[in-house]
Amino acid sequence: MIGYFLSKILPLAVLPLGLSLLLLLVGLIGRWRWPVITALVLLWLCSLGLVSQTLWGWLESPWHRRRAESASNADAIVVLSGGRHAAPGPARVSEWHDPDRFLAGLALYRAGKAPRLMFTGGASPFRPGQPLEGQLYRLEAERLGIPADAIAVTPAVVNTAEEALQIRAVFDLIDTATPSSEATTEAPKILLVTSAFHMQRAQRMFERQGLGVQPFPVDFQSRAAWAGPLWRDPTQWFPTARALDDSSRAMRELLGRLVYRAW
Repeated sequence: MIGYFLSKILPLAVLPLGLSLLLLLVGLIGRWRWPVITALVLLWLCSLGLVSQTLWGWLESPWHRRRAESASNADAIVVLSGGRHAAPGPARVSEWHDPDRFLAGLALYRAGKAPRLMFTGGASPFRPGQPLEGQLYRLEAERLGIPADAIAVTPAVVNTAEEALQIRAVFDLIDTATPSSEATTEAPKILLVTSAFHMQRAQRMFERQGLGVQPFPVDFQSRAAWAGPLWRDPTQWFPTARALDDSSRAMRELLGRLVYRAW
């Protein structure tokens, strides 16, 4: 719990908003101009769509969005948790943040790319009343016609490293239940479904668990070149709160790669 708390709170101090506030505080206390000017420049730059899109493009390279039919076959499709929003009200409905991961997992299964569909049980100690994300995915998948015996859900996980560990444990259980005459010594092959900016770190985590990873990135944040050049879009040249949030999320992923040595 303490490690999870620190992993969520400490990065806030070095992301654009937190760092800018610290610089402003230093400038006010010390009566120096340079921290104030630095804070304003940092906020301005990170609030530009051109900057946030450049960061996203770097993080998501070299991935491209593909159709499910183009994916290779694997032993299982693994869909990582992406976060659900606990909507107010007695119905206790958890709404989607973005369904791309879930929908891509279903598309791959329906395309016959693997006999198993695995969801990770994403959870947050800060939201103890919310069900495991994987359990919600399972219910949605069954309602949409995916056979219950083809779906597996891991226990609660709070980060990507735990997701990789628990998926490895699921395969170990399958191997234990498999007759020795049918057992194989080859590393299990998975189609890994997660956001494009998160794929590189996730791939490293799963490969360290001895799994063969075939990336299937979705939920792209960078805009495709075929939609038109960014520099010709006037909205990319003006500061916005959305661009600041995007820059911060991109920088957080860079920090995650640094911590987990996932370059």
